Amino acid sequence: MTTPDSSTRSVVVEKEFPHPPEKVWRALTESSLIEQWLMKNDFQPVAGHSFSLRMDPVPNWNGVIDCQVLVVEPLRTLSYTWGTLGMESIVLFTLTPTPAGTHVRMEQSGFRPDQEDNYKGAQYGWQKFMGGLERVVAGLE
Repeated sequence: MTTPDSSTRSVVVEKEFPHPPEKVWRALTESSLIEQWLMKNDFQPVAGHSFSLRMDPVPNWNGVIDCQVLVVEPLRTLSYTWGTLGMESIVLFTLTPTPAGTHVRMEQSGFRPDQEDNYKGAQYGWQKFMGGLERVVAGLE
């Protein structure tokens, strides 16, 4: 995997969750919860673990995203690769406790200039996914 450089772009979504980092972390790292806000998966929060995110296939795409866990710092940082349709990028979640709950920052980096459709799709998709994440976290005990 190539490291993103100055010729690549990132999608960044930041949101304040009125919940403690422990709840947000569960939703980011428990496979059954990830399925509720992102996609079906075989995720494990272990650095080096290879996993897939899966959705129903659509024309010109089999619906599979190949990933590998890069960083797991409980309650703070989660990062993994995201590879699909000839594109390789890195997803990074950063959790910061706040007086009201948790600031969640998601960055997907590595979009090359010739990947405009992927970049726009990620901008749309992560807004939707983060809304789903918030709903899942709100439903946790």
